[in-house]
Amino acid sequence: MKLYSYFRSSASFRVRIALNLKGLAYEYMPVHLTKGEQKKPEFAALTVEQLVPLLETDQGQRLTQSMAIIEYLDETHPEPPLLPADSLGRARVRALSQVVACEIHPLNNLRVLKYLVRDLQVSDDAKNGWYKHWVHVGLEAFEGHLAAAPNSTYCHGEAPTMADCCLVPQIFNAQRFDCDLSGLPRTMAVFEACMKLEAFQKAQPSACPDAEA
Repeated sequence: MKLYSYFRSSASFRVRIALNLKGLAYEYMPVHLTKGEQKKPEFAALTVEQLVPLLETDQGQRLTQSMAIIEYLDETHPEPPLLPADSLGRARVRALSQVVACEIHPLNNLRVLKYLVRDLQVSDDAKNGWYKHWVHVGLEAFEGHLAAAPNSTYCHGEAPTMADCCLVPQIFNAQRFDCDLSGLPRTMAVFEACMKLEAFQKAQPSACPDAEA
């Protein structure tokens, strides 16, 4: 398999974690987003979204959107599972995943931040305030979901799920933007538990072939 990725892309980070948890080998194909490589004809010809991650399977199919890719990997390589066996559990894990992937990340991804500064003439301070606001709102909701359920090592139970694949990259980004992560005891405990696992360590931005300081 080939994974088109950018080391700072949190959506790509999610897929890297999932691949590692599944023990699946892949070829890392760097696409430098801040240099606009996603818009070059050779990459644009592969995906209409012109975004990463893009997973190319061994059979040559190309899959986009991190959540869809993770569920594909879970269906085609079911061990270890990234979604619970029961329907309520699956709904909870998907909801936790979407708090990050649908409520936080879309408001704060690179192209939105660039649009705020370039097109709307927002100052860097205002842009950073925007980022921190939506991280705070989203992670408070995430914490509330965790607090409403029995304590567990990971987001849902005693093994990582798709929700953990989504949470960890968001915490990395929040730390990079110096967001206040106090008042999130359950969330940060899950993050710390995840980062003790090799699958998460190997997927982090600093471990990527295209990593920059």
